[in-house]
Amino acid sequence: MPPSPYHNHSPRNSQTQTLTTRLKPLLILFTSIILLYFLLSHTHISQNSATTTTPYPLSTPTCIHHLVFGIASSSNSFPKRQSYINTWFHPNVTRGYVFLDENINTNNNNKKKFKSSIPRLISHDTSHFPYTFRGGLRSAIRVTRIVKEIVELNLPNVRWYVFGDDDTVFFTDNLVKTLSKYDHNKWYYIGSNSESFEQNSRYSFEMAFGGGGIVISYPLAKVLAKVLDSCLLRYAHLYGSDSRIFSCLAELGVVLSHEPGFHQVDIRGNLFGLLSSHPLAPLVSLHHLDSVEPIFPGMNRTQALEQLFSAVKVDPLRVLQQTVCYDHSKSLTISISWGYSVQVFEGNQLLPDLLPVQRTFLPWKRSLNVNSNPFTFNVKELSRDSCQKSAIFFLENISSKTNEIQSNYSRQLFKKCPQIGILKDLEQIRVLSPKLDLDASQFQAQRRHCCDVLSSFDKGMEIGIRPCGDEELIFMTP
Repeated sequence: MPPSPYHNHSPRNSQTQTLTTRLKPLLILFTSIILLYFLLSHTHISQNSATTTTPYPLSTPTCIHHLVFGIASSSNSFPKRQSYINTWFHPNVTRGYVFLDENINTNNNNKKKFKSSIPRLISHDTSHFPYTFRGGLRSAIRVTRIVKEIVELNLPNVRWYVFGDDDTVFFTDNLVKTLSKYDHNKWYYIGSNSESFEQNSRYSFEMAFGGGGIVISYPLAKVLAKVLDSCLLRYAHLYGSDSRIFSCLAELGVVLSHEPGFHQVDIRGNLFGLLSSHPLAPLVSLHHLDSVEPIFPGMNRTQALEQLFSAVKVDPLRVLQQTVCYDHSKSLTISISWGYSVQVFEGNQLLPDLLPVQRTFLPWKRSLNVNSNPFTFNVKELSRDSCQKSAIFFLENISSKTNEIQSNYSRQLFKKCPQIGILKDLEQIRVLSPKLDLDASQFQAQRRHCCDVLSSFDKGMEIGIRPCGDEELIFMTP
C-alpha cells in the first residue's frame, strides 16, 4: 500500500512540526504586542485629534480677542453715529465689522469728519427674500443675515459673536467678564429683553432685543448660519431682525440666557433713575442714546459718554454699582452709583426702599398713559416737591493710585429750594474704593458692597467703599 498523502512520518518533518509547535505561543504573543501597540497609538492620536478639534479649552480665560462684533448700520445713519462706536471699539484690540447697505462717499469735503474706528463691510443682496410686515423696514432681513455673513468670514479664535446696532454702546471689559461664566463650546444665546412691558408683550419676553446686544456662542452661530436663510423664508411676516434670530433659534430648541447688564433702553427722557439703581450686575450695554437726554447734565451725548468712560477705564466692574451707607450722627442716607452719581437723603431711608428705579423717564411708546407703570421693573414715583428730593451729585473727576481709587462728585442744583436742613451747604463728595476684582466664585454669587462715612463737614463728605462683613447688615445703626 502506498504511503498516505496526509501523513508524513519523515524525521525532518517531525522536527519542523515540533519547532512550529514551540514557536506558536511566541508568535501569538508577538502579534498581540503589535496589535496592542497600534491600538494604543490610535487611541492617543484620537485623543490628540479630539483636543485639537476643541479649539478653546475652558482652562484658557476668555478675553476680548475671542469676541467678534457684527454691528448693523446704514450709509445714512453711520456717519452720525460713528462717535458711539468710536467710544468702545478700539482697533487692534476689538475685532468686528459694521455692515452697511452701500458704500459711504468719503470725498475730501467730509473725510475730516469721517473718522471710523471699525472696519466696514457691505451687506449681501437680500432682495430675493420676502418681507410682508406692513409698514416695516425690509432692511431687517439684511441685518438678520449679518449673523450668516460674519460667520462665513471664518475668522480665527472666535468664541462669541456679538451683535448690536450703530447706537449700541458696549462696555467690553464687562461683557468679557459676563461671558466668562459660560462654556463657549456649548450652545448659548445671551442677552436681555426690553424695559417696556408693551414691547415684550408684542415680541417676546424670551427674546434678546437686538439693540441691547445679542451674543451667540461660536458652535451655535455656525449652525444658525447654515439654517438662517430657510428661517427667513418662513418668518417674512415678522418686523425686526431680532425676532427672526429668536424664531430661528427657537426652532433649534435654544432658549435665552438672561443677563441684566444688557440694556435695550426702550424708555425716553432722563435716564438718571435707571442708571442710579442699576442691578447688581456689570453694565454691559446701553442702546437708544439718541432717544434720551445726555446722561450727565450740561454736556452733549458724546461728552457725557466720555465722562462715564473715564470711570469705566479705571474700574469697569464697579461702574453704576449701587452702594448704600448711613451717617447716623446727621441722620443722612447716602446712595452711590459708582462712577456716575451720589444721592444724599435726609433721614433714614431703608435699603429696600432705595432699590426700585426712580421714575425720571417716560414710556417708549408716547401714546401710553404716563401715569401707568408700563415697565418691567419696580418704579418709585418722585416727589413733586423739589425740596423733598435728594441732593444729587454727579461724577466730576476720577483718579487712581496703587491700592485706591478716588472719585469726586459735585452737586447739581436742579431747582432753587430754600433748604434749611443739614444738606443746604453740601457741595462735594469724595468716594474712596479699591478696584472691584471678583474671582469666579464671587462673580457667580455677587454681593452688594458696604460703605462708611469717613468724614463729614458742611461743604464736603468723604466715603469709603469696602466689602461687607460676613454677618453685616446695611442699615442705620442707632
